[in-house]
Amino acid sequence: MAPKIGTHSGTFHCDEALGCWMLRQTPRFKDAEIVRTRDPEVLKELDIVIDVGGEYDAERLRFDHHQRSFETKFGHGFETTRLSSAGLVYKHFGREILAGLLGWPLDHPDLETVYLQVYRGFVEAVDAVDNGVGQYDVPPGTAPKYVNNTTLSSRVGSLNPRWNQPSDDETLYQQFLKAVELTGGEFRAAVDWVVEGWLPGRRPVAEALARRHEVHPSGKVVLLTEYCPWKDHLYDLEKEGGFVGDVLFVVYQDDRDKSYRVQAVSVGPGSFENRRSLPSAWRGVRDEALSELSGIPGCVFVHAGGFIGGNKSQEGALEMARRALEMD
Repeated sequence: MAPKIGTHSGTFHCDEALGCWMLRQTPRFKDAEIVRTRDPEVLKELDIVIDVGGEYDAERLRFDHHQRSFETKFGHGFETTRLSSAGLVYKHFGREILAGLLGWPLDHPDLETVYLQVYRGFVEAVDAVDNGVGQYDVPPGTAPKYVNNTTLSSRVGSLNPRWNQPSDDETLYQQFLKAVELTGGEFRAAVDWVVEGWLPGRRPVAEALARRHEVHPSGKVVLLTEYCPWKDHLYDLEKEGGFVGDVLFVVYQDDRDKSYRVQAVSVGPGSFENRRSLPSAWRGVRDEALSELSGIPGCVFVHAGGFIGGNKSQEGALEMARRALEMD
């Protein structure tokens, strides 16, 4: 008999839809039937149960997160968000799921990196929304300035029958299967971006960090010889190398106009505060006026916010970074 995945009946949510899809990517539950019920007598006979049942017992394959005592986080530095059923499935089966999707062995050298990045960039948001964790601390009573119904959780929610539509068990079941496929498609896209777009950027950033003392004796300026999405990798590799906060500026070529950029490194992911901004005297000045002011030929601009500037040549951009280390 095919194995059976249990989850709750009634209104469905993003976390259990994604959890069911992920389980179906594992060899054990590939052809599993999804059973939606709250009947404890039915649940106890199922092979695995998520988001219902009031218990978290990995050995017995019970993965609910609604009990008062539940405080489990993902770990690996992710200690803010309690897991939803999606996070629980990913925590215990994520490496196996990714290896299967990518055709990788479980000992692939990049699997752990991808596992953590997919949680960071995709799964944690599902956990947070389901548990009511906001992205930012705001004063009590603060109202949103606009409504956002475009999130994955919102789109899954919209698949539930409207108040004036039939909502019998069969209708809900068929709509839930649509939600399972919707979340699965988004998960696949997230994994594809991590593996094909994000991961290849790790190598050039690692190489640039290894050469940073050749660029400037302080090691505070990094030169990327090929552009890539560098920020996440820089923060991660700083931690791994034990030099968090050392790098202040990154120089790279702009693919659009082939000029060069010098960008200040922010204090952390998502922050608008720089570890060190470009000099205040340069901010908002452009072209020849900036070159004359700075004494550096080929200057193009420095943003009024001091987080980025440009020069026509690589050496000019590097000189801007070097001078910025010595100025306010």
